[in-house]
Amino acid sequence: MKKRLDLKAYRDGILSGSRVILSQAITLVESALESDQAIASDLIQSLIAHTGNSIRIGITGVPGVGKSTFIEAFGKILLDQGKKVAVLAVDPSSQLTGGSILGDKTRMENLSSDKRAFIRPSPSGTTLGGVSGKTREAMLLCEAAGFDVILVETVGVGQSETAVKNMVDFFLLLMLAGAGDELQGIKKGIMEMANGLVIHKADGDNLGPAKTAKSNYQNALHLLPLAENNWSPKVILASSVSGDGLDKVWEMIRDFEEKMKAGGFWESNRANQRLDWLNNQIQLLLQQNFLKNPKVKQLIADEKENVQSGRLNPGTLAKNLIDVFLSNQSTT
Repeated sequence: MKKRLDLKAYRDGILSGSRVILSQAITLVESALESDQAIASDLIQSLIAHTGNSIRIGITGVPGVGKSTFIEAFGKILLDQGKKVAVLAVDPSSQLTGGSILGDKTRMENLSSDKRAFIRPSPSGTTLGGVSGKTREAMLLCEAAGFDVILVETVGVGQSETAVKNMVDFFLLLMLAGAGDELQGIKKGIMEMANGLVIHKADGDNLGPAKTAKSNYQNALHLLPLAENNWSPKVILASSVSGDGLDKVWEMIRDFEEKMKAGGFWESNRANQRLDWLNNQIQLLLQQNFLKNPKVKQLIADEKENVQSGRLNPGTLAKNLIDVFLSNQSTT
């Protein structure tokens, strides 16, 4: 295994804007080794004061909607405006092997070759919500490295998208026209979470159907209750091939930022997201310590066959495991 840097080297490298050390630091926070997790935690804490200055944008949509193509074209628009752009692209992991293709970087060849951009593909692993379990940490590291806009591309395979919504400022939903009944093809819940919708690939023969889809979605959004932040999501036509509409997407996001900051929602939303992150970390650490407990491991091994055969109620075993764990904690 490649030797890890010390805390100061990671910190100094990130603050100086080194993309190489930023990449190494993200590898560190994604590591499952306890020694790496300890350094990663200290690193994030040492950089907290240098985070929070970017716009965090989550981008989701069904497979085939062209998320990577959109991000590359949209990222170029941002670079032309003098922004530094980081893309955290999450690839779906195999539930059988745990592996992932990690192909987003090759699909964004032009963007990845620009020194003002940073693209980091990460496996989703077993994390629900279409994001990597360490996306929050990676996002903070990118902010500390000086990136102005963080784009988080989710898996978009029909899982709950609540996870990404709870870590970004703006949640963008990409849609396709002409792929069946659009209003039936997406669940109400994700439309309620979206801050903006983009009808993608709105060019050529698809422009007409895209305009129809835009009208349908606008009508559907009017039926939804107004969000807590009083923002009414907009629907925009865009093409990554022609570039049409991409500037309007950025204008929509900046308009959202201005209104949310003026009303105090921007920071209150981030504050709630930090509490959500805290709760997630507590659950993760409790689960890790629980499953490492020798008595818990032994009881699971002893009763596994009884659960599989149906002789033992999983709920009963779960309660017994908790009792064993708590009893063991009280004697240590």
